[in-house]
Amino acid sequence: MTRTAHPTAADIAAPDPGTPVLAVEDLSVAYTGRTTETRVLHGVSLTVDPGEVVAVVGESGSGKSTTAQSVIGLLPGNGRVLGGRILLNGTDITAWGERRMEAVRGARIGLVPQDPGDSLNPVKRIGDTLAEALDIHRWGDRRRVRARVLELLERVGIPDPVRRARQYPHELSGGMRQRVLIAAAIALRPDLVIADEATSALDVTVQRTVLDLLDDLRREDGTAVLLVTHDLAVAADRADRVVVLKDGRVRESGPTATVLTRPADDYTRTLLADAPSLTAAGRSRAPAATDGRTGIHAPSRTDAGPTPAPAASQLRPAIDVRDLVQDFGSRRDPFRAVDGVSFTVAPGTTHALVGESGSGKTTTARVVMGLTRPTSGHVTVAGRDLAGLSRRDLRELRRNLQLVYQNPYGSLDPRRSVRDIVAEPLRNHGIGDRGARAATVEEFLDRVALPGHLRGHRPRELSGGQRQRVAIARALVLRPDVVVLDEPVSALDVTVQARILDLLERLQDELGTTYLFISHDLAVVRRLAHTVTVMTRGRAVESGPVGDVFSAPRHDYTRALIDAIPGHQAATGSVRHAPAPTGPTGPRAPQGEPVRSDGKVR
Repeated sequence: MTRTAHPTAADIAAPDPGTPVLAVEDLSVAYTGRTTETRVLHGVSLTVDPGEVVAVVGESGSGKSTTAQSVIGLLPGNGRVLGGRILLNGTDITAWGERRMEAVRGARIGLVPQDPGDSLNPVKRIGDTLAEALDIHRWGDRRRVRARVLELLERVGIPDPVRRARQYPHELSGGMRQRVLIAAAIALRPDLVIADEATSALDVTVQRTVLDLLDDLRREDGTAVLLVTHDLAVAADRADRVVVLKDGRVRESGPTATVLTRPADDYTRTLLADAPSLTAAGRSRAPAATDGRTGIHAPSRTDAGPTPAPAASQLRPAIDVRDLVQDFGSRRDPFRAVDGVSFTVAPGTTHALVGESGSGKTTTARVVMGLTRPTSGHVTVAGRDLAGLSRRDLRELRRNLQLVYQNPYGSLDPRRSVRDIVAEPLRNHGIGDRGARAATVEEFLDRVALPGHLRGHRPRELSGGQRQRVAIARALVLRPDVVVLDEPVSALDVTVQARILDLLERLQDELGTTYLFISHDLAVVRRLAHTVTVMTRGRAVESGPVGDVFSAPRHDYTRALIDAIPGHQAATGSVRHAPAPTGPTGPRAPQGEPVRSDGKVR
């Protein structure tokens, strides 16, 4: 009896211009629980031709990542394909098992995952990580593999590849780590690269660099790219065609220009309306009115018309930062994270601090919160100078100064219910009796529009947007004068992000709260803020009303940030490949984060 050999990567045909590199036909996938089976993909179909970029767009739970995992054979253990076909260069790989797919991964299909922190082995050097993929496929001897590793690092734009190959992931910036993942994905020159939210956690300039790199590889090698993203603005700039998913079904597909300009589905229109990069220019908040005697801005809205400037005695800044300096490290090896930053924030307005990772914006926010004592300078919040405040004074200040973190799941007690979480600040400050606290909690959960049936649930039972609403309710329940918002929407889908931004605007209008908004995303800043300070390498390089900064930026770095906003090129028709942004002292490091003389990221 003759044994039939198992198919391998070599059995898959080479790319043919007349055959799609990838064809997904009527794919259905389900996940099995203890007692139920839930279908998450319902007849999904798409194709990707050689050298083409196809974007799969949709919010969390739409089925984007499940589609990508099905293609590369990495569905979770409780996931299974119910029907349909997956063709790679015309070969049906739908039913291939793990052993067969191991021969395909890397060799014919490369994967760039979302989070390099979770995808790179923290105890393995970068060079060894890249060599591993080559060794698995028996690519060559040790010397040849080492040469290929250095070639890959250079190819993806990592400087000094010999030194970087010897470093560990924690010694590289987020942008560099993502480039390493791209290097691993293209090491064996695959026919298809799947980028699964590969840039959603990166600064806009680093994001642009990584996407430019994928574009270069596509043009030079003819690699097909399946770009999985929740951000239609990224697709607008980068994709030839777009497939819009919702609830596991294809709602719309077609050429990118057609989908953007003439969307046929209501859900696509919602995504377009909610993408701040594509729509913020028409929805930005009006610049604050200025009192000529003080130069301080009073709030003004596009929806309600200018608010009359209050009397001079009422125009004391809610936040006043003067010549702030913050040093870290030892005296022998000091590092200046914030260098002479000054700004003021008028009551009832939103002031944004923007810049890439390592620019000093979060350090500045920590000083404003009283979590870090500055090296020098003065910070006044809600009329109180933070210098020399005792712990008791700072505790009292917390009634008027609250913080909303980037990751709501990490900042909410997983053991408590929603009501208990929101009530905690009231209990800590001894405000009201049990009945009064319960009424206040319900009031603020109503304000953030959290459904009543969720209020007894724990954080793990809520979506990302619902958890962020709980975090906002907890921060506002004390009716503070000032709230610091540290990247509060960067981890959210654009539709959820838009709802949270609308919520923050409404609450500010109702309560008169002042926001200090920390973000690397200028599109979101344009949507929410009245005034903005642009930071790089610890310095403020530009500051002013948002409309002025966006319409007539004075600094090269600000112009580079604005030009790098996803969707900006699609909206303005400007050239995609702009010069790298420069800081106040010259060209910045490619990864956009402070680097010491030994190459380690600060």
